[in-house]
Amino acid sequence: MPVVVVLFAGVVIGLAIGVVLARRSNDDTRGFRRRQVASKEPMGEALSAAGNDAGRALGLQSAVDRLEIGVVMCDASLKTVYRNEAADALTGTHAGVIVDSHLQQLFTETQSGERAGRIVELQGPPKTTFSIDAIPIPNGGAVATIDDISDRVRIDSMRTDFVANISHELKTPVGAIAVLAEMLADETDKTVINTLSSRVVEESHRAARTIDDLLKLSRIELSHRLDDEVDLTAVVGEAVARGRMAADGHQVQVEMVDAADRLWIRADRAQLISAIGNLVENAVKYSDDGSLVQVRIRRNERWLEVMVVDQGVGIPAADLDRVFERFYRVDKARARQNGGTGLGLAIVRHVANNHGGAVSVQSQEGEGSTFTFRLPARLLGPCPEADELADQIGVQPASGRPAVATESSLPQKVSVSDG
Repeated sequence: MPVVVVLFAGVVIGLAIGVVLARRSNDDTRGFRRRQVASKEPMGEALSAAGNDAGRALGLQSAVDRLEIGVVMCDASLKTVYRNEAADALTGTHAGVIVDSHLQQLFTETQSGERAGRIVELQGPPKTTFSIDAIPIPNGGAVATIDDISDRVRIDSMRTDFVANISHELKTPVGAIAVLAEMLADETDKTVINTLSSRVVEESHRAARTIDDLLKLSRIELSHRLDDEVDLTAVVGEAVARGRMAADGHQVQVEMVDAADRLWIRADRAQLISAIGNLVENAVKYSDDGSLVQVRIRRNERWLEVMVVDQGVGIPAADLDRVFERFYRVDKARARQNGGTGLGLAIVRHVANNHGGAVSVQSQEGEGSTFTFRLPARLLGPCPEADELADQIGVQPASGRPAVATESSLPQKVSVSDG
C-alpha cells in the first residue's frame, strides 16, 4: 500500500478514535458532574471540562463526517457504533450490502490484534472498486476505512494498456524494418532491392507517424492555452481543404454545407486544426469511392458544433463507446492500409476536453457516421477586424457585441476551392 494512503488512513483512524475517546470522556465528565451535584461541591471546573470535551467531540465528528472516504467503527462485541456520512451513504445500496459483509469479516480478523484489509470489486455497471482496511483500537473494537479507488484502478489499467499498445505499435514496424534490412543485405537483384527498399521506407514512415501522433497527443494533454483569436469558420475551411487532398485517391467528395459567417473564438488554433482535420480525414478514409462527406457548423445558446457526416462503412454499436480510446481501431486492416495510427480520435477527444467541450458519434453500420465536435459558446469573442476598423474611424466598440461578423462588416468571406 502506498505510504500516502497509509498515512492518510492513520490520520482518519486517529480522528475516529478521538471521537470515541472524546465521547467516553464526555460521559465520564457528566458522571463526575452528577457526583459533584450530589456532594454539593463546587462545579465550575467540572462544567468547563465538560464543555471542552463536548466541543472537541463535535469537532472531531464533523471532521470525520466531511472525509470523502468512509469510516466505520465497531466495539469489542463487533457491533457497529459509528459510521461517518460517506459510509452511511452506502447503506441500503447493493454495494453497501457487499461492503458491510466484508467489513464484518475484517472486524473479526482484527480480534487477533492484527490489521486486516482487502480489495472488493463490484462488476456493476458501473464497475466499482473499494479498498477496505480495518485496524484494532485500544480497549477493544476496530475502526475501518472504505476508499472508492475505482478511478485510480481505471487510470492504472489505461496506463498498462497504453504501454502494451505502444510497445506493439512500434514493435511491428521496427521488426519489419529489421527483417527487410536483413533481406537487403544479401540481395543482388535490383528489382527486389527497390521493392524491399520501398517497404523499409513505408515501415519507417509508419513508425514516425505513430511517434509524431504520440508527441502531438502529449502536447495537447499538457497544453491549456486558449488565448488565440481563432476564426472557427476558417479552421473548418482548412480541414475541408485537407480532406479534399486526402480524397484525391479515394474519389470522395468533400463539401462545406451552409458555410457560416466568421465565428471568432478564444481557443488554441493549432489544436482545433488538428482535431477537426482528423475528423474530416477519418471520414474520407472510411468512405467508399463515389460517396460524400459533408461538414457544417451549427450554433445555439450553449454550443458551437462542427458536424462531420459521411456515408462510409459505419461503426458497429459495440465499438461506439471505445472509438475515442488510444490505439483502438474498428477495422484494423483498413486502418493500417490507410496509414492510421489509432490516435486520431483520441487527439480529437483531448482537444475538446481542453476547450471545455465534447465530441460524440452517431453511426449505423453500413450507412455512415456523424461526428459532432462541440465547443462551449462562452468561447465566442469579439471580431478583431471589426475592432481594428472601429479604432481606425474613431468609434468605440460596443460592449457585448456579437462575435459573428456579418458580410457588411467583413467583405472577405471564407471560401474553399475544389482543389
